[in-house]
Amino acid sequence: MTVFYQVLFSSVLRHMDAEKVHKLSFAALRGVTAVPGVAETMERVLGPREPELTVQALGREFPGPLGMAAGFDKNAESPRGLAALGFGYVEVGTVTAHPQPGNPKPRLFRLVADRAIVNRMGFNNEGSALVAERLHHQRKGPLVGINIGKTKVTPEAEAPADYALSALRLAPYADYMVINVSSPNTPGLRNLQGVEQLLPLVTAVRESLAEAGRPELPLLVKIAPDLADEDVDAVAELALAEGLDGIIATNTTISRAGLDTPDAEIEEAGAGGLSGAPLKERSLQVLRRLRAKVGDRVTLVAVGGIETPEDAWARIRAGATLVQGYTGLIYGGPLWPRRIHRGLARLVRAAGYRSIQEAVGSDAPAPALKVVQEPSEAS
Repeated sequence: MTVFYQVLFSSVLRHMDAEKVHKLSFAALRGVTAVPGVAETMERVLGPREPELTVQALGREFPGPLGMAAGFDKNAESPRGLAALGFGYVEVGTVTAHPQPGNPKPRLFRLVADRAIVNRMGFNNEGSALVAERLHHQRKGPLVGINIGKTKVTPEAEAPADYALSALRLAPYADYMVINVSSPNTPGLRNLQGVEQLLPLVTAVRESLAEAGRPELPLLVKIAPDLADEDVDAVAELALAEGLDGIIATNTTISRAGLDTPDAEIEEAGAGGLSGAPLKERSLQVLRRLRAKVGDRVTLVAVGGIETPEDAWARIRAGATLVQGYTGLIYGGPLWPRRIHRGLARLVRAAGYRSIQEAVGSDAPAPALKVVQEPSEAS
């Protein structure tokens, strides 16, 4: 199957419009898994079933640490179908408060020489009201995270209310919720990663979760790999101060440094976020920096450049409790999630751990603790 997919990709898929292939392949998956009994059978065969892969995180039990990253199923059309491929959980979105078409096409490009993708989709989605209605009518499926972002036309000053509206509508259907402030494809969005701008978003979303009757719903924030180190530290400190449940590191990058793809092809793809193998090193650096700041007090989710079980294992040992993929599936084919989970189970056993959770942060130094100076009697 893997060899067949590689031949299909090389001879056919890579020469077709990337967004069209995405729509066709996802439609096919939805069609197949809609047949009674098929999704359940696929999950039994392809899903994580090794007991050592079970992860306790965010107040939930995940059957395996690898999840589908946000961006693939923007409108929550088939979390069950993606779980049938072997993902342990699915993050849907990014969903905005109001429907929007996204940026003009073409807006999705493959850089095959780098095993990378450039996208400038622009949060194209059907809006939080419709997505909430769809989730309401879906059968019970996998653990689902919901990633929310800012509507493009909403002024930056009104962003907290925009996020809050999506949170209110979607909270009943989420196992966790993610504040996305790190896509490069919505003008001004990354400005919201600054602590002064991020804090009002967190506050507004938390108020909506309480209004929806889900004050305990785990809340995470997703950050960019392009943040300066001091800004990564500031987000980590905010997460600790405000009791955020997790940080997802990282989103796509605007950097084009060190690519093997010819310059002309890179220029043809144009602006947008780059995902895939070139993101591997920086995403790992950000993860390590976060772990050094927060230790095990905040759940870290690693994404960006994960292609092999060894990549996922490195993230787990650096401090990630969960990992995610998207571009790896595009280049690796439909059996990719199963290969990652099977390889992780092998690595866990080879390292002598009883469970993968025991390995989380095993390569990470202990976080530096701030020493609070007690005031002297003279002061």
